[in-house]
Amino acid sequence: MLTAVRQRLTYSNVIATMALFLALGGVAVAAGLPRNSVGPNQLKRGAVTAAKIRKQAVTTAKLANGAVTVGKLGPNSVGPNNIGNGAITSAKLGPSSVLATAIKNSVVTTNKLNNEAVTTPKLANESVSTAKLGKGSVTAAKLSDEIGPLLSTLKPGQTLRGVFDVGAEARSAISYQFPLLNAPAVTVLKKGETSPACSGLGGGQTPQATGGNLCIYTTEESGTPALAFENNTRLGYGLKTAGASAGDFAYGQWAVTAP
Repeated sequence: MLTAVRQRLTYSNVIATMALFLALGGVAVAAGLPRNSVGPNQLKRGAVTAAKIRKQAVTTAKLANGAVTVGKLGPNSVGPNNIGNGAITSAKLGPSSVLATAIKNSVVTTNKLNNEAVTTPKLANESVSTAKLGKGSVTAAKLSDEIGPLLSTLKPGQTLRGVFDVGAEARSAISYQFPLLNAPAVTVLKKGETSPACSGLGGGQTPQATGGNLCIYTTEESGTPALAFENNTRLGYGLKTAGASAGDFAYGQWAVTAP
């Protein structure tokens, strides 16, 4: 019988038999691996692909600290629920990242504004009303030069104007609305007259005077009244007529300008 077996052995029969044995032996080895016997050292580099990872198999505990970088985040992957309370600090905000549309109405309160944060260009026209001004906040120093003094003397270059009317042997006292620092120089002019200090009536309604001068313009008179000037002070002056007959009069306008 042994002789018969030897007669049937060929090279191909031997190779086939060995291949079958090795295949069956490999399956047996694989099927017989004990639990946890395959570790990192048994895995070939690149052997674990994305397709080999089960869904939800990679949990937070499996991620190393700092393993998820910016380049690994997909668009819109981080939502409000993924951001911890207080996680976004000032240092994390980019320039111009907070827009007006992102600020809720009424969230910016007074204590959130720096000192001098609200400047004139930031105020809308007519935005400061009377109710927003504190008592005593508008002082004389805050008023335009176009506004006359309230409790002080007439400011340099500012002019007071008025009218006068005197009759025969009568006197008229004129008080300035605001006092001057010193009594001005005086020029009395007949109807139509001017002088270097007194350039005229400015169209008939606005008497003119240069700084430090009081100009008295006669615009109408009857008879031959002679205007006499007296009692010149920084608070006002006096006028009277001399050598006039009953019924004579003179009237006109005056201007005084602080030096």
